[in-house]
Amino acid sequence: MAKLALLAVLASLLGAVSGEFSIYAGYGFPPPNPSVPYPLPPACPPLSPAPGLKVGHYADKDKCPGAEEIVREVVEKATAGEKAGLIRLFFHDCFVESSWLTNVVRTLAWFSQGCDGSVLLSGTDTERTAFPNLSLRGFELIEEAKAKLEKHCPGIVSCADIVAFAGRDASYSLSYGRINYRVPAGRYDGKVSRANDTFQNLPPPFSDLALTTAMFAAKGLNQNEMVVLSGAHSIGRSACSSFPDRLPPAANSSTAMEPKLAGQLTATCSAGSSVNVPQDAVTPDRLDNQYYKNVVSRDVLFNSDASLTTSSQTEDLVEFYAGNLPFLGGKFLGPLAWYHDFEDAMVKMGYIGVKTSAEGEIRKTCAFINKS
Repeated sequence: MAKLALLAVLASLLGAVSGEFSIYAGYGFPPPNPSVPYPLPPACPPLSPAPGLKVGHYADKDKCPGAEEIVREVVEKATAGEKAGLIRLFFHDCFVESSWLTNVVRTLAWFSQGCDGSVLLSGTDTERTAFPNLSLRGFELIEEAKAKLEKHCPGIVSCADIVAFAGRDASYSLSYGRINYRVPAGRYDGKVSRANDTFQNLPPPFSDLALTTAMFAAKGLNQNEMVVLSGAHSIGRSACSSFPDRLPPAANSSTAMEPKLAGQLTATCSAGSSVNVPQDAVTPDRLDNQYYKNVVSRDVLFNSDASLTTSSQTEDLVEFYAGNLPFLGGKFLGPLAWYHDFEDAMVKMGYIGVKTSAEGEIRKTCAFINKS
């Protein structure tokens, strides 16, 4: 009876929040209304290594030796765009969880997502169908890796771990080997995926520094880690519908888009909001520190990127990663530090909402939960 009562409370809360999504604009929706501010989510304690995860989890003979190599082989043959998509897929999988009900739903762990492969699930009203996720790429690569792993060691490797491995391998490839880290594994796949959860968890492209910082803090990631992970905007493409608030550039704004880029994008995007443009026009297929140089010069698409210069703390870090600080060989130290910090932040992000065997499963195919 107590669990049924809790479910009733959850249902009422879900119904109440569904009416608030008009304020979650962007990603192709109308620009946000300044008179209706976003509710900032509460911060969570800093993430700690998830119990049950370990590096080399599948290396034991009774598990799946060679599992990471199988995933890597699939990723290596992918295009640069697909590799960028795999990194984004990992971020979108981990970040979407029912964080606004965290304290309540801990008693029903299956109700909270995280790094659990929930973004891979097909069906009506799943995360995959939500507007922010319609442009996600890499699903076929994950399924290809899963099919090969099921032949090699059936029922052992989770889809959630495949997504984590693929994100690492794509980062390694697109950084030309400069980003390479060991992935703690042992995740289980979740059984819940809800489209509405994407809007309240994924930072929108038009967000300001306070909102972006708060949304990362809600996942246990600090502001510095937010700046680090934002560097993934050095790769990939974006639809024109994701930055209408940036065109034309606002007058007398310190974060307005650089006029030359704004003019080029205005011409390009006149063909339609679905037109895709590179997020980094300088090194579009290379995961590097060019993103931070672009932030400094205001050659970035999103307000969330431009807003990194609105605080002295984040601006200093941007300048450091861009290689603009003179002290201690900053021209070289900053970019090298970013590669290392990106590795650490990716590992830490992988601890969000990890499932155990009691809360999840090992799916046979990544797009569907197992039949009972």
